[in-house]
Amino acid sequence: MASCQKQIIFSVAGVLCFGCVLVVAATMGTQFWVLCKTGAQIVNASGAELEKFIGRTSYGLFHGQGMKQCGLGDRPFYFAFFPDLMDVGPASLHVSVIFFCAVLIVFSSVSCAFFFYNAFGSPYETLHGPQGLYLWNMISCLCACMVLILFSSEVKLHHLTEIIFNFNEASFVYKMQNERYDRSFWLVFLTFLMHSLNILLIRLAGIQFPFQEAKESDASTGAADLMY
Repeated sequence: MASCQKQIIFSVAGVLCFGCVLVVAATMGTQFWVLCKTGAQIVNASGAELEKFIGRTSYGLFHGQGMKQCGLGDRPFYFAFFPDLMDVGPASLHVSVIFFCAVLIVFSSVSCAFFFYNAFGSPYETLHGPQGLYLWNMISCLCACMVLILFSSEVKLHHLTEIIFNFNEASFVYKMQNERYDRSFWLVFLTFLMHSLNILLIRLAGIQFPFQEAKESDASTGAADLMY
């Protein structure tokens, strides 16, 4: 492939990585990771009467807000994970989600820098050269997967929504009624797709997958050894 075409492909991939950095950094500060409805656990309530006991909330990695309904009017509430929920929620799991988000930002930035370095510079080592781009993007894909898996397990397996609603609640017990992932969660999934696309772009530029050439050279060396 011509050098100009490689520069274009690497530049497009670098822009995508830069977009991943901005997207993940923005989503970490939002409260649009989960939208849900919870109902107060009561007896003999249905239909329109039940709606008076349905609350709503949205939250992210650091904070959230919602509205509790207990039949006596709206009760707005605000909360922060640090330090409010650290003693009652899955703290280690939540910190792991934030950690992998930060790692994803770092390696997306590294991938962006090396894409432009390979497009306009003169790489001289494996990790600096085109094959190293596979490593950075695969690590980014792995980090995005870890964020999605850990956050999903925190919400679904550890019932994070019910923990949030029942925090400092003495009058009612809340049960989750409806729960769905919001835009920020799916934006992280988008970064996973963008890094996967970058891996395809690297291959489209004519760069062999890592260790493929090494295996071929080993095979040819072994055949040569058999001749002597």
